[in-house]
Amino acid sequence: MANALQQLMRQRLDRQGWSYGEVARRGGIPRSTVHHLATAERLVRMPQPATLEGLSRGLELPLDTVRRAAAEACGIHLYPAREEDAPQSPPDPEVDLLIASVQRLSSDDRRHVAALVESLLERAPKESPAQD
Repeated sequence: MANALQQLMRQRLDRQGWSYGEVARRGGIPRSTVHHLATAERLVRMPQPATLEGLSRGLELPLDTVRRAAAEACGIHLYPAREEDAPQSPPDPEVDLLIASVQRLSSDDRRHVAALVESLLERAPKESPAQD
C-alpha cells in the first residue's frame, strides 16, 4: 500500500499527466529524488526542507500539504503551532490546490469561480460539508 506522499504524488502526476522529470524540472530538484519519494516503500526520514519546497513547486501544491504527506509517510504527526491553525478535518489536496490556484486567476476569472461556488453551495443539501 502506498504511503501518504506517494498517494499525493501519484494523484497529482496522473491528474496533470506529468512525469517525474517534469516535476523535478519545475521544482528545481533532482529527478532521482522525485522518483525515490514517489516509489520508496517506506521513508526512513523526513525529506530536507529544500526538497519539500521543490516538490511543492514541482507539484504545484501548497508546501504544507506536501510537508504533511511526507511527515505521515515517515510516521510523524505534525501539530499546528496554534490551536486555531488545527484543521477541522484531514487535509484535502484538491481544496489546497483550489486555494493556491485561485490567486493566479485574473479578476474576471475569480468572479466566475466565485459565482460558480455560490451556485453550487446554494443547490447543495444543507448537511455537513463534503462527504465523499
